[in-house]
Amino acid sequence: MASATTFFDFKPKDKKGNEFPLESLKGKVVLVVNTASKCGFTPQFAGLEKLYQDLKKEHPDFQILGFPCNQFGSQDPGSNDEIQSFCQVNYGVTFPVLGKIDVNGDAADPVFEWLKTEKPGLMGLKRVKWNFEKFLVGRDGKVVGRWASTTKPESLKADIEKALAQK
Repeated sequence: MASATTFFDFKPKDKKGNEFPLESLKGKVVLVVNTASKCGFTPQFAGLEKLYQDLKKEHPDFQILGFPCNQFGSQDPGSNDEIQSFCQVNYGVTFPVLGKIDVNGDAADPVFEWLKTEKPGLMGLKRVKWNFEKFLVGRDGKVVGRWASTTKPESLKADIEKALAQK
């Protein structure tokens, strides 16, 4: 999607394969996470949900979006329905977890191609290194932060609140 200028220009697929227009989140601060159900970082779902609940109370304009991905060690092999069920049953996830996608390579979802271009990783790296990499998108649809898998969700609260303070 070469014409895209903001995060809100994309329409990734939801868990049912329907378009999920990110335009519906325009004006919100969004934390985007590529997730996996069978990864050493999978317990971060609990931290993400706590962060979501804590911030959502004061900031209904905050959203987390999970994007399941099976590209790293085949750690999310389930169907979209199995992934949804896993997230809800094991971690009580209430934020949207969309349809499974690729984040790297020729079949990478356009939204992740855009995120990586907007905020390259260390040394300008334009690929996602592993599951649970995080991108923070500001109200204007621009990427304001990117963190590695090892960054715990709770440590992002101050950065998210700073983005929420921007009107």
